Amino acid sequence: VQLQASGGGSVEAGGSLKLSCTASGINLSNYRKSWFRQAPGKEREFVGHISQNGGTTGYSDSVKGRFTISRDRAKNTVYLQMNNLGPEDTAVYYCAASRVVASGVRDPSNWPYWGQGTLVTVSS
Repeated sequence: VQLQASGGGSVEAGGSLKLSCTASGINLSNYRKSWFRQAPGKEREFVGHISQNGGTTGYSDSVKGRFTISRDRAKNTVYLQMNNLGPEDTAVYYCAASRVVASGVRDPSNWPYWGQGTLVTVSS
């Protein structure tokens, strides 16, 4: 199982980026998918998740209304569209997948499969 995250980069505040996470070895349609982020010196933080069939999404309060998670079943890829970025969004962003999330999507320990992370830097 491999998750390959890409799309990070440097943008100015107010800008947008779209991250991608492509899976190999698993069919993402059978898995819940999520995005987390980790800023320097901080713990890994839940960003949002999407259900197996894409019908349900959920976001942290800090990104709700600005970030959108979607998936492309044919490409076996999940996306994170980030709009109106601010310096507080600077972090390494990780995608994750799980067949079953037993006790809470916000807990990183409930996600067994992780991408390698992609760095997003937002300047003011």
